[in-house]
Amino acid sequence: MENEYKEYYTFHITAKDGSDVEMAVVDEFEFEHKHYIVGAVIKDDEIQDDGRYIYRCNMKDGEIQAEKITCPADYEKVVKAYMEME
Repeated sequence: MENEYKEYYTFHITAKDGSDVEMAVVDEFEFEHKHYIVGAVIKDDEIQDDGRYIYRCNMKDGEIQAEKITCPADYEKVVKAYMEME
């Protein structure tokens, strides 16, 4: 099988422990007139397969600004909408 190189847009978030985490945008979608991105952690230049995370997304000066969805009810609605799109 041939290895295929795919370039991803990346963004950074601050983890609960205060560390900086680089993430790759693996998907994006619109829901209720807002833009969301699905990110996966990058470790040693590899995209990790052990989780996907959804963030509200804004662009600022050409950079992705990921915003955590803090309301549990809102997060559940967004996750459900995304799963239905799959």
